[in-house]
Amino acid sequence: MEIIDLTVHELLEKIQSGQLTKNEIMKAYVDRIDEKEKDVEAFVTVLTDEALNKVLNIKETGELAGIPIGIKDNICTKGIKTTCSSKMLENFVAPYDATVMKKLDEVGLINIGKLNMDEFAMGGSTENSAFKKTKNPWDLNRVPGGSSGGSAAAVASNQVPWALGSDTGGSIRQPASFCGVVGLKPTYGLVSRYGLVAFASSLDQIGPITKDVKDAAMLLNIIAGYDEKDSTSNKKEKEDYVKNLNGDIRGMKIGVPKEFFGEGINEEVKKNLMDATEKYKKMGVIIEEFSLNISNEALASYYIIACAEASSNLGRFDGIRYGYRTPNFTNLRELFVNSRTEGFGEEVKRRIILGTYVLSSGYYDAYYKKAQQVRTIVINKFNEAFSKYDCLLTPTSPTVAFGIGEKSNNPLEMYMSDICTVSINIAGLPAISIPSGVDQNGMPIGMQLIGNKFQEQKILNAALAFEKEIKFRENYKPTFRKVMG
Repeated sequence: MEIIDLTVHELLEKIQSGQLTKNEIMKAYVDRIDEKEKDVEAFVTVLTDEALNKVLNIKETGELAGIPIGIKDNICTKGIKTTCSSKMLENFVAPYDATVMKKLDEVGLINIGKLNMDEFAMGGSTENSAFKKTKNPWDLNRVPGGSSGGSAAAVASNQVPWALGSDTGGSIRQPASFCGVVGLKPTYGLVSRYGLVAFASSLDQIGPITKDVKDAAMLLNIIAGYDEKDSTSNKKEKEDYVKNLNGDIRGMKIGVPKEFFGEGINEEVKKNLMDATEKYKKMGVIIEEFSLNISNEALASYYIIACAEASSNLGRFDGIRYGYRTPNFTNLRELFVNSRTEGFGEEVKRRIILGTYVLSSGYYDAYYKKAQQVRTIVINKFNEAFSKYDCLLTPTSPTVAFGIGEKSNNPLEMYMSDICTVSINIAGLPAISIPSGVDQNGMPIGMQLIGNKFQEQKILNAALAFEKEIKFRENYKPTFRKVMG
């Protein structure tokens, strides 16, 4: 097995046994980026020269010191461009580090590059980037998902051993599903949002995208924890997710909400996940189908809340304080209008307009207030479900990765691909997507495990047991083919 095929915990074992050095590891990833980035286009900013220099001069002594990591380009990195894949921030260099970056620095992880995304994290395909369209390593004519498509594609193509993404309505889990990797969206408030460029502040959460479940637990250990700079950060006592990762799930009770397997879910995806429930039964898990009729309401509520918060958050990009400024203006109004018109892409404009509308006088109660009331109903229904079950099992996405350009002219169809994931953000819950197999075309299928608040350990253990059972990484690998289209 090549260096780049190894998980981070496997790399550490080889370092400890003297089989590998950290210089060799970094060089292997730099060479891989040189080889594959032209096909995948996962990076906005490549930092390979800086990473090679840093690993030679590493001062930290911890076991993770010198290991590379990729960072989604909406996470602030001091002295390095943070573009959010938008013309609006094309030349913005962050003056400070996000809290998660400080935590990565403390253990000596080295940022090897900033990863492509849908502009301001708005989208489900990474086709909305102002700079490039990232390709899915399993089929270069398909999307990698979004908005953390660059992060998922970089991990799947072995250009980074792991990466950070952000998840507002499925933006870690859906690309993880499309690219055959592991994506964990933590409980809201578990990981600091300080330094994450805001899309929808009550929904956004940073999380890991990794090759396997143990790596996800390792990365969560690093980034989780209270931060006084984030007013929504939770003061929960820190857990060691790796120490308690055992995959012992005998007697666990998993609920399967039947509505998540209804209309719109691809038949191959449905069959694959029904097979997964049978595998869990053989492991001693109690599987029960039940009703959780929230998906349509949650989707409508999500797009109202997310767009309203986006409208408010993106108001700061006005052509004056920072970001893109139009050269074409004769007065203040033209400066505002032209800067925003030229600086934002179509999807971002669409969501700002919708968000401004639902917050406007006369419509606030009918839309935004009503969406927040629906949010409470969704939370209560999840609470009811978790009074009976340890975790819930659903598809991550209704389909496997679709073709580039296939849904870009139909925003509503694109929004429907979030139907299995948005309710988790609405309720502030943790959820993980892991590969559960492939369809007849060899494209990965993702399984989502949802936990109650701060029950990351339960879903990590359930995911680990399944991962060991199907051995996805041993049996399937991206081929960098061009099949669709």
